[in-house]
Amino acid sequence: MHDLSALQDVLILLCLALANAWLFSLLRQSPIVGYLTTGLLVGPYGLHLIKGVHEVEMVAEIGVVLLLFTIGLEFSYKRIVRLKNLLLSAGTTQVVATTIAVACGTYLLGEPPVAAVVLGMAMALSSTAIVLKLLLERGEIDSAHGRIALSILLFQDICVILFIVALPILGSRSGSFSLLAIAKSALILGGLYCLSDTC
Repeated sequence: MHDLSALQDVLILLCLALANAWLFSLLRQSPIVGYLTTGLLVGPYGLHLIKGVHEVEMVAEIGVVLLLFTIGLEFSYKRIVRLKNLLLSAGTTQVVATTIAVACGTYLLGEPPVAAVVLGMAMALSSTAIVLKLLLERGEIDSAHGRIALSILLFQDICVILFIVALPILGSRSGSFSLLAIAKSALILGGLYCLSDTC
């Protein structure tokens, strides 16, 4: 019965997702908006139509993997390397400006400095898969704003490494940090830069 219940949840989710995707397509919106709306409606904070949330999450992970695989088919390494200068300029500007703005605003609202910085780092990141999917659907990946968006997204993905290293440091009450973790992140970033510089 548990397996049948999980299958029923997946079927309900798929049917409603297809219906919402079709509806939002009529409204000239991306089907991704319809998928997100479906999750809001049927989830535990909506109509509670889905009982086995964990089972649905497992199926969703497969969908994310397939989406990333599809997006990866559209790119080549040389194409990404050509965006190196734009990646460093536009990406750095977006991440730093967003982190500082959100952190300052959060701090002024009364949050502790550490919490403000962490929230700023989180808000500086966005979903690469969703944004690239939208650009591919519209055929705008090679446009000027598409290249800028791609550069910013790639820089955000690189910054995830730094953020993962920074979070334990910010959360440590004793102020201690792992030199090994910093060395590893620096080595990864340095390797990526050297590799892109030689291509």
